[in-house]
Amino acid sequence: MWDAFVEKARNATFLFSRDYMDYHADRFTDHSLMVFKRGKLYALLPGNMRGAVFHSHQGLTYGGLLLGRDATADGVCDAFLAINEQLRRDGLSHVVYKPIPHIYHRIPAEEDLYALFVRCRAVLLSRNVSSTIVLDRRIPFTESRCSGLRKALHNGIVISESRDLQSFWRILVDNLRRRYAASPVHSLDEMRLLMSRFPDAIRLYVAADAEGRMLGGTILYLTPNVVHTQYISASEEGKQLGVLDMLFDNLLSRSWQQRYFDFGTSAQEDSCEVVAPLLFQKLGFGGRAVCYDTYRYDL
Repeated sequence: MWDAFVEKARNATFLFSRDYMDYHADRFTDHSLMVFKRGKLYALLPGNMRGAVFHSHQGLTYGGLLLGRDATADGVCDAFLAINEQLRRDGLSHVVYKPIPHIYHRIPAEEDLYALFVRCRAVLLSRNVSSTIVLDRRIPFTESRCSGLRKALHNGIVISESRDLQSFWRILVDNLRRRYAASPVHSLDEMRLLMSRFPDAIRLYVAADAEGRMLGGTILYLTPNVVHTQYISASEEGKQLGVLDMLFDNLLSRSWQQRYFDFGTSAQEDSCEVVAPLLFQKLGFGGRAVCYDTYRYDL
């Protein structure tokens, strides 16, 4: 019933299907809710609990209320009253809520933002900025990105789709460790599992030299409205050769069914402060700001 609703919801993506959410079930105490109205499923709220706090959802980039076509502002306000009463009965004290950014909505679905203000008196807890391109209204690359593209073309770099996740993962892990002392959110085995479950929605595109050596790549999440870069990375040699500039020139020139190409946020972990070189790169591709917000309210 959950997955059937996700398929039809006007603001859902495959990240809310149980086959995606449950890959990290060992890390989170799931506390997702199903909201019924007159015996019919009206909305879903993916979430987990940690201590006395309900999160929607810590294991996902966004995780707000999923709505059917018939949901209205008044109805969603009533849904939040019911949700909050249930969470109080469950012994929880407050809610941390991450609404789904509007670019992912197939039909406008910001009734939850209205309800958060009117019924929950929620306050804005954090705001991250993502870099997004409207594919049929692209802003041209900056000269620094064009310079990288010329280098890649001169050195015979080739762009293709690939299933060689292991080679890309070596580049990704090494780059994150060197530059940010960080690790990918997913393990290699987890990403393999997710790609096997969602082969059409999770895709790897890579840049290689003429001998076929992978020098960089990106993992894309394809949702109804958005092509989202889940991971982007290049080797040190790949960076010198401008392979990411050629990769994204190629990808952005394709005839996607989606309207938006979203590079994701450029923030430091657990912070709203951006990593300047990351943001500079994404702005150079033509990305402009879409906010990923988090709200908090007491029950």
